[in-house]
Amino acid sequence: MQIYNTLTKKKEPLKTFAKKRVNFFVCGPTVYDAPHLGHAKTYTQFDFIVRYLRKKGYDVFYLQNITDIDDKIIQRAKDRDIAWDVLAREFETIYQEDMNALQNTAVTKYARATEYIPQIVQQVKTLLDKGYAYHTKSGVYYDVTKFHDYGKLSGRTELKKEDSVSRIDESEDKKNWNDFCLWKAYKSGEPAWETEFGKGRPGWHIEDTAITESFFGPQYDMHGGAIDLIFPHHEAEIAQMEAAGEKTPFVRYWLHTGLLNINGEKMSKSKGNFKTIREVLTQYDYRTLRFFFLSVHYRRNLDFSTETLEQAKNGLRRIEEFVFNIDTTHNDKKNEQTIEKYKQHFYAALDDDFNTPQAFAALFNCITHMNLHGKPGQRARAFLQEVNDLFNIVQLETNSSDEEVNALIAKRSELRKKKEFAKADAIRKKLETLGIQVYDTKEGVKWRKVSKRRKSKTIKT
Repeated sequence: MQIYNTLTKKKEPLKTFAKKRVNFFVCGPTVYDAPHLGHAKTYTQFDFIVRYLRKKGYDVFYLQNITDIDDKIIQRAKDRDIAWDVLAREFETIYQEDMNALQNTAVTKYARATEYIPQIVQQVKTLLDKGYAYHTKSGVYYDVTKFHDYGKLSGRTELKKEDSVSRIDESEDKKNWNDFCLWKAYKSGEPAWETEFGKGRPGWHIEDTAITESFFGPQYDMHGGAIDLIFPHHEAEIAQMEAAGEKTPFVRYWLHTGLLNINGEKMSKSKGNFKTIREVLTQYDYRTLRFFFLSVHYRRNLDFSTETLEQAKNGLRRIEEFVFNIDTTHNDKKNEQTIEKYKQHFYAALDDDFNTPQAFAALFNCITHMNLHGKPGQRARAFLQEVNDLFNIVQLETNSSDEEVNALIAKRSELRKKKEFAKADAIRKKLETLGIQVYDTKEGVKWRKVSKRRKSKTIKT
């Protein structure tokens, strides 16, 4: 396997610290609001990457943190006049419900920041003792001038306009503009913990390295996150852990997903184009969204629009219609060599930095060939099962017996013959609300049960 490493800016063969073991950490959400489509893209793509590593025989421990103490959480809780931890648990639950709805189930362990306060405190103390950190009246800060490799991941050390200043920690008593907060001094009315270097709470960056050190030690195999976390967050993680743990590299492979835009623009509430996961799941089923996210390479940015979603639906429909044509009683031995050839192309693509678009191209070429040459049977079904185990994008089991459904489909067919298409479409929509997908094939109308779209649920803001 070849994996693109953000640290070295090149593809490298996969070599883990322990044979056939991958310790993998991905930055989780800050639970102050409902997760959005950008989260859906990143976590679906990492869910697939972990599934594929496991398919290749690796024992993957997939760790994800939950940032449940943060300025944004505290402020949102004040706005709603509820306790900060009540708000954090509310949105943590929503996040995990949304991940389950997308079938992102590969995570081994979720780790809340507030459950690792002793480990965070110990790491801050270590950095103070080693001279990498210093006290101010506003907290404990990391002195980036003391870490000579600062900037090696991102290729820069200075802020840009698009960087989040709040996550750099504005303070008049910092030594250097880029210094970041390890421990925030106590402010009245805010949650805090007592420590030997003062009462307060963790900074954002320190929680990740304290958590990963607790599980993996000072070094591990893979770290993932969206590309906008490279600087300063991941740069800060390297500075913290390589200074505290005295081992380089802190992480062997850094993987970063591209961002998601809405109709060509960055998603933001101020632009009115902010879309939550559960909002979109009322319009599209999870399989369509998974196919949409996985049909592009994880390192590429992705544009979400009606047009791109329809393209994804059409691509997925092509796979679904092929599934309908599979006869599992048929021994399609003459397809064996063809299927094997395309399987090799499929897995070769995934071995090349998880190149899902090329893998799907191999699958579609295989489908085209089998549609033109012979009847797909048991071997085709087995290949589609392998694909679905990795991607979870189609329902392989078809349905044929349900009196209510069959009666509605018969009525719809009758209306179509009479060219009463509006009434026929109304029946299709009714079937969709029942979780039934209808397919008009050359052999007639076929259908299958699919996941029902979510009902809209109001989330307090």
